[in-house]
Amino acid sequence: MIDFGIYIIITKPQLPYTTIAEKCVIKGIKMLQLREKHLSDKELIRIGRDIKSITTGSETKFVVNDRPDLAVLCDADYLHLGQDDISIEDARRIVGDMKIGLSTHSIAQATEALAKNPDYIGFGPIFPTNAKAIPDKPVGTNQLKQVLEISKVPVVAIGGIFPENIEEVIGVGAKSIALVRNFMQTNEFDARVSEINKLLNRTK
Repeated sequence: MIDFGIYIIITKPQLPYTTIAEKCVIKGIKMLQLREKHLSDKELIRIGRDIKSITTGSETKFVVNDRPDLAVLCDADYLHLGQDDISIEDARRIVGDMKIGLSTHSIAQATEALAKNPDYIGFGPIFPTNAKAIPDKPVGTNQLKQVLEISKVPVVAIGGIFPENIEEVIGVGAKSIALVRNFMQTNEFDARVSEINKLLNRTK
């Protein structure tokens, strides 16, 4: 099983979208997701195609959130679906053999998602978060540990994770981690990636 390491999710970034994509390629980030719910389809397609033009041929895989139609139009590497999105079965009719990740917010949801053979799952929020308008109840690291033990695909820990609490997440075995605000609400993207990579590599 391939671990993703840092999973970057672009949501209302301080830096330009293309700048983040370029930095991800340089830094060898494996997963880069575009998650912008406030933009028009036209804007999402333009941004998505710009990002894909930068990540093509690199280690960085481009992920489109929620929208299988836009994922196809942007030639994304992955589609990511939430609990309220189209089903993975219906999404497959649109995206074909494109890889798909699923968001989960409880052990029951994770178990159900894993039975559908996704390429990875997200699990969280691990800690309280305001990154979403209506956040889900925090699951904590004990539940994360249980999901990591039953999953045969990468589990991306997400939600309320920052440098000051990430070692608790790493401590239960997480090797794929998303820190949304930590990377989006800063102009010091490179330094923050290096900081988190040091913490992740310390446990290898």
